Amino acid sequence: MPLRGIFLGTLPATCSLSEELSGLKRGEAAHQRVITGPTVGLLSIASGQQHSDLHLARLEAGGPRTGVPGLPSPATDVCSLQTLVQHKVVSLHSREEQTFPLSTGTTGDRPVRRRRKQLTWSGEPGATQGRAGRERTPNLTALAPAPPSSAASQRSDHRSTVEQRSFSDGSRSGPVSTFSFTITDGRIDPTAADFCRFKKQFCLIWGTLVDTLRALEKLLRRFAVPLAQVNGERLAQCARGWAVTWSWATPPVTALLSALDNQPEVWALLLRPGQRYKGEGGVEAAAVLIQSHWRGYLGRAAYMRHHRRRWAAGILAISWLKRAQRQGVRKALQARRHRQLENHQRRAQHLAANWKHIQSSKRTIIHIPSLGYSKSQRLHLKDFDILQNTQISRLCDMRTWTLSTCPPRPLGKDIAGYYARLLEFEGPEATEGNSGSKRSSLSNNKRFTIITPEAVEYFPTHSMCLSTLLKYSPRALRRIRNLVQGRRAYIVGGVAHVDDLAVADELEVAILGPEPAVAQLYGTKSGGRRIFTRAEVAVPPGLGDIYCLHQLHEALARLMVHNMEVQRWVFKMDAEFGGRGTAYCDVCHLSCYSGALQEYRRLGPDVWSKAWTQEHVHIYMDEIPAWLACYAQPANASCFPDWACFLKTFLRQGGVVEAYPPSHSVTCLTVDLLLAPGGEVSVLSCGDQLRGSCRLEALGSSVPQASVRPDALHALCSRVGRACLERHIVGYVSIDLATFLDPGTMKRKVWAIDLDLRYSDQLAMTQLLLVVTGATLDCQSCRLLVPLPTQEKFPETQSPAKHAVGHRYAVLANRLLHTNLSIFYHNVFFSMCKAHGIGYDTKRKRGTVFVLHDSIERHSIGMLTVCEDLQGSLVTFARNLSVIHQEISSPKTQGDTNFKDLLKDIEDVLQMTAQNKVQALEDETREEEPSLTLGLMML
Repeated sequence: MPLRGIFLGTLPATCSLSEELSGLKRGEAAHQRVITGPTVGLLSIASGQQHSDLHLARLEAGGPRTGVPGLPSPATDVCSLQTLVQHKVVSLHSREEQTFPLSTGTTGDRPVRRRRKQLTWSGEPGATQGRAGRERTPNLTALAPAPPSSAASQRSDHRSTVEQRSFSDGSRSGPVSTFSFTITDGRIDPTAADFCRFKKQFCLIWGTLVDTLRALEKLLRRFAVPLAQVNGERLAQCARGWAVTWSWATPPVTALLSALDNQPEVWALLLRPGQRYKGEGGVEAAAVLIQSHWRGYLGRAAYMRHHRRRWAAGILAISWLKRAQRQGVRKALQARRHRQLENHQRRAQHLAANWKHIQSSKRTIIHIPSLGYSKSQRLHLKDFDILQNTQISRLCDMRTWTLSTCPPRPLGKDIAGYYARLLEFEGPEATEGNSGSKRSSLSNNKRFTIITPEAVEYFPTHSMCLSTLLKYSPRALRRIRNLVQGRRAYIVGGVAHVDDLAVADELEVAILGPEPAVAQLYGTKSGGRRIFTRAEVAVPPGLGDIYCLHQLHEALARLMVHNMEVQRWVFKMDAEFGGRGTAYCDVCHLSCYSGALQEYRRLGPDVWSKAWTQEHVHIYMDEIPAWLACYAQPANASCFPDWACFLKTFLRQGGVVEAYPPSHSVTCLTVDLLLAPGGEVSVLSCGDQLRGSCRLEALGSSVPQASVRPDALHALCSRVGRACLERHIVGYVSIDLATFLDPGTMKRKVWAIDLDLRYSDQLAMTQLLLVVTGATLDCQSCRLLVPLPTQEKFPETQSPAKHAVGHRYAVLANRLLHTNLSIFYHNVFFSMCKAHGIGYDTKRKRGTVFVLHDSIERHSIGMLTVCEDLQGSLVTFARNLSVIHQEISSPKTQGDTNFKDLLKDIEDVLQMTAQNKVQALEDETREEEPSLTLGLMML
């Protein structure tokens, strides 16, 4: 009866030695099951000679499956014993732990089964497959014909005896076998006594043992194992089981190594990094590994290159879409702004054609005191919203018409009530009694409206100009549209901004002012010089439109050579205002100046300008850079702390270099003009400036001016106004002039130094002055005429005589700053002023009036004082500043203020006024003495 016994086992699923070892341990710990089978009958037993012939035949055939005709197959070698099948306990693996044999190479002529993603033995020497870089999990293959000896195998013969001794002395796993033998350097010595004894003992299954021995030899040669102690019994048991069940596969590594007595040492050597490349076929295996790494690198590089290109293509596509979207939005905005500009020009033409009719009839004026500076300027301006509120006194520009004003910050009830009370003083009817005051109050409350844009709450920290806030305030625009519907109206703005056109287009109202592009072109310092030059008005020696450092040095050197009498040179930025972008430098610190000045005085101006100009220009240019770096000072240190910061901004924005008037007594004045759309030029206000410590920033003014002859001033302003009208500049314009005595000719000169295309602070304060005094400012004669009340009572049948007219002088300041003012509420502040006698007399038209800017911060106010003469107005103004400062300050808490600079300038003006009076008396005395002498001679 044929043998039908079955041996169950598992093969490792991976080629990793560590995993195979773990699988082996799991197999030992797995569930065990008893396998039974039927008994078999006796079979003929081949003789020992036949088994020897079988062994030789297999060696000659070169494969385990090649037999000799007439002899039994390898399977019958196991079954040839006439014994019963013994019941054995076999290790079974669960499905989760079940492993599979490694993929094999070729055995004889049979095809080889391969598994995906497993490292296999190759039929060729050194061929390995698997994951590169896993040196601690050697790549093992099935048994194949032995390759020719390579350089690695030849070097294995010269291994050190120390390593062999360490292996021979190693610990053995299990009891010592009687039929053990030794494998040295992966080769079996067939003549060794222990091997012969082992061969003789297991001659009946020698055919199966040959395959196992060859696989073990190849494994040891591939990993250059110097010495291996083989346990014969365990090797025979392993070979017998694998021959019955998986005769088509190569024994796994764990099964082969389990037959070794020095298994731990061999395992450690196999797991040593790089050990595979020291054995047989190591060079080829290393080459294959390097090639696989290189191919992997090329593949990864190609993938990354493709990934980068795909990412770049995505970025380009997104950028192109965004750019196309931005271009579409930009084109839409350009078309919208072009349409707004066309509408503005159309409405401006209609305003110019009907200007006289509009001025003679009732109209509505929309005051938008917007400061349309650049974004960087607005962000760096402290309390920008309060700064736009400083022209709240425009409310007084409403003596014969309805007015709607839009302050950027909401006004409290106290400020609204204060201005309503101020407007009660308007006109002569305010002095006729209480009934007239009540009628005036009622009419004034109906004649002005204060509207605050709701976008102030949406953008509290964006420092937007008032036009932009109003543009994003639909409710405020709707309310203004309802107020001006069906009425003649126009807008009076501030610093021109492009959003002014958007607001005007929404309201369908004309703007009394130039286009934003024209205002930006001629509203700069360089643009003002061009207009003054066109109007043939005297300007300081200088040069505009400077944008590079070499141009600055060369222009300054030439100007200094041609104007040797100038002691100070001033640098002004084009886009700044209020003395922020101004710096100066004195020529007395220049080493070559004293020698050049002596030479200039010796030769005279004519000879100097012809013979010595070019030589001294080069001398000045060599010293100017160091001179400016050491001695140039910005006028406003809070904006630009040093010359380097100032110069960087100056060259970016552009600017001018001008001469400071060569005199110790210089008076600056401001003239406000109205350039009507119909072509008329009107002078609305004129006043002498009160300046700070550096003499380059205006803090206030005295109205009317008293430093230039009225006829000369009017002629100069008319020429400038006509030059502006030629360049399509209409609306409110402010001109800054400087007057001084020329030291060479001792004649008074007037220089035009600045041009502002906007509604000025002085004009706003002048409107308040005219309302509270009921006066008329005659700019032709520079007189402020105030109607005085009559005390006589006339019968009802007689008409009253004309009001008496008096002369007044006023001192105005719209930006008085003191941080300690925020401590007091407005009612407390007025009570304090009343206690010190600071107030306004409505009958005598003299006293003090304050301008309130804000209900929250309260650290900024305006003030005007009115008196019969200029000296009295200055003294009253100075006394008020001193009293307020003393009341709100202490020696330890002085606060930040500009009161002190203004007081110092007022003192200088008072001294100059006193000297002028003395000199006037002396001149009158000199004129009277010749006439008295002539009369005595005639007698």
